[in-house]
Amino acid sequence: MLRDFFIDGEPLDDALQRLADTASRAIPDADSVTVSLMDPARPRTAASTSPELIEVDEKQYSADRGPCLESARTLRPVRAVVGEHLDEWPEFEAAAAAHAIRAYLSVPVLLPSSNSSDEKHLGSVNIYSHTAAAFDPFDEGLMRLFTTAASVTIASAQRWQRSRDHIDSLEKALASRAVIDQAKGVLMAVHSCTADEAFMMLVQRSQHENIKLRDVAKNLLDSIAGS
Repeated sequence: MLRDFFIDGEPLDDALQRLADTASRAIPDADSVTVSLMDPARPRTAASTSPELIEVDEKQYSADRGPCLESARTLRPVRAVVGEHLDEWPEFEAAAAAHAIRAYLSVPVLLPSSNSSDEKHLGSVNIYSHTAAAFDPFDEGLMRLFTTAASVTIASAQRWQRSRDHIDSLEKALASRAVIDQAKGVLMAVHSCTADEAFMMLVQRSQHENIKLRDVAKNLLDSIAGS
């Protein structure tokens, strides 16, 4: 398989889960950690040490406001004490309080570039605590260093994921070509026609039945195998 060349790679979500697990151990008073990805369509939580807290992230995405989105937009760490932002982020406040969260720290994750102005924002590491006094400027600075170090691994995982997706596309294309060639061979044998004529038969049937060419070829082969 083509993908075997990339067995040493790591999917992006796996790298982010390792990031979350490590951050939960590195920061004092960090009871849980999630990682938000700012995907073009909609933000999503790609990793979490406490799956039930994904709801707090989701409330922020749905409302389009909250400390993790504030961190993403300003590219700066944002600390929030639950109960102090009722007017600013009511959805976040309600969800955090429901899970007994008292303090929250969100730190942006930036992918490095030779030009600092071209740094790409990937998402945010969100740290939850049941202690209101949790997180101070030292913790913010530590997480800055932590996410900077982790960005190399994340960039590598993104490259791996793009390679994996490209290989999947190639494998599907190769599989489709093999099925179509087999179906052409069957039609050539049955109708004593050329390869081009057999291909046109498949195309015409595809257009007539309004289904993909590969599916026409597969249905033909299945009908022969079942007869």
